Amino acid sequence: MRNAWHFYYALNLVIKVVCGSFCIA
Repeated sequence: MRNAWHFYYALNLVIKVVCGSFCIA
């Protein structure tokens, strides 16, 4: 379960970065 939470957190962070990149672009 802890691993899944870590994976979800990392995925959310990546999505945030991608969204920010698109917003800037």
